[in-house]
Amino acid sequence: MHFLFSSPNQQAPANQRAVRRAFVLVTLALAVCSLSASAQGTGYWHTSGNKILDSNGDEVRMAGINWYGFETPDYLVHGLWAQDYHTVLNTIKSLGYNVIRIPFSNQMVESDPVPTNYTTYADGGAVNQALYGQTALTDLDTIVAYAGSIGLRVILDNHRSDAGESNEANGLWYTSAYPQANWIADWQTMATRYGASKFTFEGNPTVIGMDLRNEPHLIGSGSTTGSCWTGDTATNGCSTSLTAQNWPVAAEAAGNAILAINPKLLIFVEGNDCYDNVCGWQGGNLIGVANYPVVLKVPGQLAYSAHDYGPNLFEQAWFNGSTTPASLDAIWNKYWGYISADGTAPVWLGEFGTDNSSTDIENTAAGSQGQWFEALVSYLQNNPTINWTYWALNGEDTYALLDNNYDATPVSSLKQSLLESIQFPLGGSPSPSFTIAASTPALSIAQGSSGADTISVTDAGGFTGSVTLAASGLPSGVTASLSTNPATGSSVLTLTASATAPAGNSTVTITGTSGALPPATTTIALTVTAAATGSFTLAPSASSLSVTQGSTATDTITVTDKGGFTGSVTLAASGLPSGVTAAFGTNPTTGTSVLTLTAGTTATAGAATVTITGTSGTVTATTTIALTVSASGTGAKCTIDYTISSQWAGGFGAAITINNTGTTALTSWTLTWTFANGQTVTDLWNGTETQSGANVTVTNLSYNGSIPAGGSYTGMGFNGTWNNTTNAIPAAFSLNGTACTVN
Repeated sequence: MHFLFSSPNQQAPANQRAVRRAFVLVTLALAVCSLSASAQGTGYWHTSGNKILDSNGDEVRMAGINWYGFETPDYLVHGLWAQDYHTVLNTIKSLGYNVIRIPFSNQMVESDPVPTNYTTYADGGAVNQALYGQTALTDLDTIVAYAGSIGLRVILDNHRSDAGESNEANGLWYTSAYPQANWIADWQTMATRYGASKFTFEGNPTVIGMDLRNEPHLIGSGSTTGSCWTGDTATNGCSTSLTAQNWPVAAEAAGNAILAINPKLLIFVEGNDCYDNVCGWQGGNLIGVANYPVVLKVPGQLAYSAHDYGPNLFEQAWFNGSTTPASLDAIWNKYWGYISADGTAPVWLGEFGTDNSSTDIENTAAGSQGQWFEALVSYLQNNPTINWTYWALNGEDTYALLDNNYDATPVSSLKQSLLESIQFPLGGSPSPSFTIAASTPALSIAQGSSGADTISVTDAGGFTGSVTLAASGLPSGVTASLSTNPATGSSVLTLTASATAPAGNSTVTITGTSGALPPATTTIALTVTAAATGSFTLAPSASSLSVTQGSTATDTITVTDKGGFTGSVTLAASGLPSGVTAAFGTNPTTGTSVLTLTAGTTATAGAATVTITGTSGTVTATTTIALTVSASGTGAKCTIDYTISSQWAGGFGAAITINNTGTTALTSWTLTWTFANGQTVTDLWNGTETQSGANVTVTNLSYNGSIPAGGSYTGMGFNGTWNNTTNAIPAAFSLNGTACTVN
């Protein structure tokens, strides 16, 4: 998604919509149950007419979800800042979706950077351990492999060339930085990589298809310089020799290159926006297929894909006071549904979505968002050969299925229930199982002290039970306790050595059991050291610190051993002003630990003396830090980069960069501005937006509030409307109440 164009209005007589929907819900639910009773979905998939069949010839229906992020500058699916990737994938599985469409960029494939936007601690334990320090492609391997292990299938989607938000503004499948040769070579890389046996589980490959390009479109930056379809009169027939714009020719080249590596992959070709001056959603116009279909060298592997959205995203001409479910059916049949109805090829509705307001999910008002969504679900119920993936799982999206914390319960039970009515369970999923792992494979504790490790339980094959943990192989004088037992996610294991526990090395085995399932084990190399002797001192790297309300400051506390002391030291902070909290990066520590002091927005301003106390058995030491808490606004300074990335009749896209040019790091932000020409924001990403008249307010989300002093945040942007006359850049921006200069 997200840039859009209008097409002529179409109307049909009103009908008894509620009766129709109830009838379809019952009859189609029975039909889907009948279709799925024989456990479809084994092996690679292929096509026959308008159907997708598994390796046994049984019909399957892709009924899935989009989970995005790899195509953005994060180079990683979103939500892992709040949850473990196992948890999110288990949620997708438990909610009944069978396929995940995962977008990526060519920049991600070619640069393969190391992503960092994920948490390492959630629900009381270590998470996302397999992602630590790994590259984007390795992280994608991890996501794909676990998805396959629990019976999910994956479609990889080339969403754009460079890393960014939304589709490629030029409407093409390439850019000057990533030309067509790179695009095809990157697809060859992905086809080779994900054909490996490690991504096949019980004979079922995880990656079953490739979506060649997200939302190609003809109208780019107000002119017909984007992707055209053969025969299009607006581009003088879009000749097959017009290789710079002819999308079917490019799709055939990429599809054949992929199939030369793996002839069993499905190839998905999206539509564009306009054909013979009939325009609609970008990626959603497949009218040209009727006379100029895509032809691949390997038969039985081609399917077409369309995208469709409601009037809240853009008010197409067919959304008006005369709109009925029947008139919407006619639009869908005209643009893409006819391909399935005629038995030409399978059709996959790769993107569609709505927000979580009940009136935008079900509504009788003509031309409303709710009418569109309810009618589209009914259309999919009535056409069970049409496949679909909802946009999007992502909690930060306007059309989110989950909340910002990516909790397992969908935000709207009504929307989820409608989607459940068109789901299609796959058979042949792996048997339920689980694994356990220690966050630290080696642990050292002194006589008379304790040490902690986190034991994580990872579900596989749809396992949802609890696991009982037990420790064995403990040396004499050492005891074990678990914070949560049985556990469903993680449990903190505490090992305590008595003063008389023998010094030495041993291997502690942690065993997890759950009913009749095979047990799982992990081990910890334990070293018990002699009780600490001698003493130690503490010293901060900076004896004084300043922190602004709503921000953080750090210091390094160093432990210096004296008199043969060799133990670990537990650190604590006291004397903190009201509203200030302290956290130690390593605690206990044997050398250094980074102290982070965080001042809330209402923290008491002024000077205070913070005391750091270190304890090891009966030995203690202290040091102090002179802390000054400054009122917010001190040292604040900012500039804003505001760029209109694309513009068309009635609509435009803009990108915003926040530059913190002050001397104080931000831990949260609120950006405000005032439009000068009646512009409105229709869809903003990576922020929470409200608009009152010309005044717009955007606040950060849970994962992007931090902007260091001298740093920038580049991930925000929006689509909006304008008056087709003047679209001036707002002159007045303010960040946390401080006026910003506009670049």
